[in-house]
Amino acid sequence: MGSELAKTLLEEGHTVAVVDTDPVACQYAREKIGVMAFEGSAVNTTVLIEAGIRKADAVIAALREDALNLALATLSKHHGVPQIIVRMHDRDFAEPYRLAGATHIISTVDLAITRIVNAIEYPQVDAMMHFEQGQVEVLKLSIPQNCNIVGRSVAAIAQDPRFPAGTLIIGYQAHPQDDLTIPNGSTILESGSTILAVTKPHFVRQIIDFMGLCS
Repeated sequence: MGSELAKTLLEEGHTVAVVDTDPVACQYAREKIGVMAFEGSAVNTTVLIEAGIRKADAVIAALREDALNLALATLSKHHGVPQIIVRMHDRDFAEPYRLAGATHIISTVDLAITRIVNAIEYPQVDAMMHFEQGQVEVLKLSIPQNCNIVGRSVAAIAQDPRFPAGTLIIGYQAHPQDDLTIPNGSTILESGSTILAVTKPHFVRQIIDFMGLCS
């Protein structure tokens, strides 16, 4: 995970430093990914300072144990890092992470469970993200040829009484190779396109039924 994350961040234009106790992993990071790599413990202050923690905009604690991630979060806060992102294995660490200064807590278990449940409950949804502790859902939906909304404008869909109130279509991609755009009321939804919709959790099934995706 660490190497793939470093590669992705580098591609996004970030300056990345990796800290790892494994010299082979450090060599791989330098030679294959092209990031700075520092051999040593990520909870060793000397190593962290050498890696540039005092100038870091963010620290990602993705170690194998929550106790180590907790220590790294504490040290990061001590050195004034504004964004402290931790990978949580055990939910019991959620409150300790917050107290230690973590700004983002990502539970790999919860993410996996949510993705699996969503795949079972809503196989028609390409992707689903939760916000505000699950109070808001963002859905990615493909529009097949037989979908009820093909050929209709965003405004017409929003005015349809069967369309869930408060739901918004916030993104539109006409074709897979096209950029995602922000639609307006006159945007016509084509077959084979993709939309992003924001809604409440209890409206997800209603949106799927409205679009005719169940068939």
